[in-house]
Formats: sequence, C-alpha cells, structure tokens
Amino acid sequence: MDIVKKYATALELYKEKNYNATLKILDEVKLAAPNWKKPLLLEAYILREQGKTVELFLFIQKMLPSFDITLPEEKNFMSDALNLLGVACQKLALPESSTELLRLAGEMSKNNFEACNEISNALLAANASEKFSVDDFKKLYAEYKKYLSDIKPYPKKFYNHERICVGFLSADFRKHPVIKWSWALIRNLDKKIFATYCYSSVKKADAVTENIKATVENWRDISELNDAQAAETIRNDEIDILFDLSGHTSGNRLRVAAYRPASVQISGIGYMNSTGLECFDYFLSDKICAGDPNYFTEKLICLPHSHICYESSTDLKVSGVPSLKKNYVTFGSFNQFGKMTDSILTAWKRILDLVPESRLILKNQTSETPDGKDFVANRLKNLGMDIERVELRGLTIKDYLREYDDVDIALDTFPYTGGVTTCEALYMGVPVISLYGDRHGTRFGLSMLKNVGLDELAVNSYDEYINRAVGLANDKELLIILRKNLRGMMKKSPLMDSKNYIREIEEAFIFLMLNS
Repeated sequence: MDIVKKYATALELYKEKNYNATLKILDEVKLAAPNWKKPLLLEAYILREQGKTVELFLFIQKMLPSFDITLPEEKNFMSDALNLLGVACQKLALPESSTELLRLAGEMSKNNFEACNEISNALLAANASEKFSVDDFKKLYAEYKKYLSDIKPYPKKFYNHERICVGFLSADFRKHPVIKWSWALIRNLDKKIFATYCYSSVKKADAVTENIKATVENWRDISELNDAQAAETIRNDEIDILFDLSGHTSGNRLRVAAYRPASVQISGIGYMNSTGLECFDYFLSDKICAGDPNYFTEKLICLPHSHICYESSTDLKVSGVPSLKKNYVTFGSFNQFGKMTDSILTAWKRILDLVPESRLILKNQTSETPDGKDFVANRLKNLGMDIERVELRGLTIKDYLREYDDVDIALDTFPYTGGVTTCEALYMGVPVISLYGDRHGTRFGLSMLKNVGLDELAVNSYDEYINRAVGLANDKELLIILRKNLRGMMKKSPLMDSKNYIREIEEAFIFLMLNS
C-alpha cells in the first residue's frame, strides 16, 4: 500500500474516532515521507480531539518552522496549523498570541469563507484581553470585512405583513448555553403579532434541537446551504427582523447576514461584543450592560432591565453553606481557563492570602488532562499562589451544578466575564463577585447582579473586587442568608421574568419596525 492510500486509511479511522489505530498508521506514513505535512496535521487534530491542549501547543510550535509557504499546499497546511495553535493559545489564556495567530491564519486561508471564520475566532479571543482598545477591535473588523468582497447585499426592502416576521439565525439550536438565555424569546413572542422563524446551522441535532423544531412556527435547516443559498432562503421568507444569536462565536453565519436578506438586522445574546459589520442595524443590550457605545458599529437597543432571560434546566436543591461544615471558606470559578488572565489570578491569590485557611476550586476543560492540569498549576505557582490550597477539576457534564455545593463564593473572570456560568452559580445559591469595565462584554456580571438585587457584589476596580470577596467571606450570616434566598431572588428578578422580558422585547421590535 502506498503512503497516499495509507493516509486515506488513517483519515477514515480518524473520522471513526479510532485515534490509536490512526496514530499507528500515521507513524508508518511519517517514516516513509518525513517531510510531508499532512500526516503531522492529522496527528495535531487528534491531539485537539483528545483535549491535549498543552501537547498540541508544543507540537504545533515545533512544526511551524518547517513550513514552506511558497508552496500552495504547505501554505494551506500552515493556515490550519496556525488555527490549531491559535485556538490552543486561547484555551491556555494567551489571548494576544491567540488573536494574532488566528488573524494570520485568516490571511493564509484558501477562501473568504474560511478567512471570515478565522477572524471571528480572533475577535472572540480578543475579548479575553485587557489590552485591546476600541481601535484594536476596529482593525479586526476591517480585516473581517476584507473577506466579504465576494458578497453583494440585497437592496433594502420593507414589507407590509399582517404579522412582523422575526427570524432567528444560529448554529446553537441545541444543548448549548445560549439556549438558556434565548429560549423564552424564541418560544414566547405573541403569535398574534409575530411570526417566528428559526434558521438553523446545527450540524449535529440533539433532543434540544428537536424540541425547538417542534415548538417554533417555522423551521429552516440551512446547515448544508452555502451563504448565498441561506440568504436567499431568508429573503424569500420576507423576514422583517433577522436576529443573529451567534455573533463571532463558533459556527456563526455572519456572512449570510452580510447579504442583508432582512429588512432590519440585529445581533446579540450569544456574543458579548459588536459584530463590527454594517449589515447589522442594532445590537441588543440593556441599560446596565451597554457600557461605552464606541465599541459598537451597531446602534444599541437598551432594554430597561435585562437583555437576557435565564431558564434553568435543573431541579437540584440548594445545599447548605459548605464553610459551616468545613470551617474554611471555599472560593470557586467554573469559567474556562482561557478567561483567566494574570491580573485576575493575582487578585485571587490576594484573596486567598487575606482569608486564612481558604481554598479555591477551579473547574475547566484545560484541567481534564495531566499536562493541562500541570500547565494551570505552574501558572498559579509562577504568580505566587499556594497550589496546596487550590483544587483543579476537569469539565464534567452530568450534574456538574452539584459541585456548587462545595463553593461558598464564586469569583468571576475579567475582562471576559462569566455568562450562563454566573447565572448557574446564583441559581445554586452561590454569590458571585464580579469586576466590570466600560466594554459591554465586561459588564454581564454587573447586569445580572444588579437585576437580582446584588449590585454591591459588582465593582469596577481590582482592589474593590478583593475587598468584596474578603468581606463576604468574613460575613457568615450573610452567606447563610444568600444561600437560602438567592434562587428565590433570581426567580422574582428581571433575570428570570420571562413575561416582562418578552413584553420589553416586543415593544422594542415594534418600535424598530415603526421607525425603520
């Protein structure tokens, strides 16, 4: 069997997720063709699928100098390698490196579609950095727009429908955090006034997908349609308001929106920042979360309360305060490690130093593998944290909310704050300390806490962040009160008041149609 056929066999085994057999054949291919990059890339993809982020990071770094980008095939391979390294850097909390690597991957991409995906990845990574200014984001938006040159937008058109046709565009109509924030909106618009459409790019449907499909009035699967075909589908449906729920997150169809198939186009809920694209007229926010409008190319819709409506899927009961049994306070963060900057980790170290015997639980995907756990531990040690007081837990799916039973106080990340993670902590009776800035994505914690009635736990400086955490840790009576009452406070708050939320959204939609 020649090496091309052997590689093809390895690729089939990879698709079947038989990674050990794949690697065995790849060893034979590499031995026969040591300068061929294709088997090396497939090995890198296996490392990604296995969650071996640190090993992948080192593997690609070693591989990059060997590329000859004067050769078209190797240039394409290098684009893939830069993507893999950029995503690994994002997961390892290296957002500046991640952003630049992903931008370079965009430059080397085979086509505009892939280039747009890479710049979306770069923008997502940039949100975890404190160093990016308004101008830095604008440069990335300009980079994205370079790769829209193949798209000719439809002329703007308005209709005179009896009901306002609202279309939701997303790749996340499945078991995904964004559904916990958008399900009420998708489901509950007044059918006498609004006709609802879902344009789904879900590649692997699940039970949530089927539930949404059975619930909404009109379902369109656009997962196999190219951008022009998907835009034509939306145009033919005569959509008055197209609501993109993805922004620059994975699987987005922003290029579909770039065709401007709908009369009015909005983004929000699933992404924490501007799309940077003129095809979107508005971005959904609220008066608390909006922050500095200069970060946006869209006009802001500022709802009077919360711009998201949380729905929990758990029936788990709230436990007691863990520190009453353990005689020490446990802080925790279940956010992605990629959100944990040196600045926030240093603040957590200071909190541990100021609260004797306290502990910290960090639960994230990076800590699932031995090398990932070592990477996180070494990062903490280098910042002076006593690693003996830190417990690193991997990501789990089933009953992971039960692990909040071990946490007294949740610590939010910054500048890429928690989203659904914060809602879940609060719902499980765990107060959250959050830091906010002037950028929309930094203010999710502030908005949620203020809506629940705990805005004193959201602060705008690291010193106050530390003081709030230490003060709450020393107030056992308040911890007990919050543990007993937080879920009830949430249920009564604008954060979970779907009836009022829908009313505010409907008023906003009607206003947009009357004034467009």
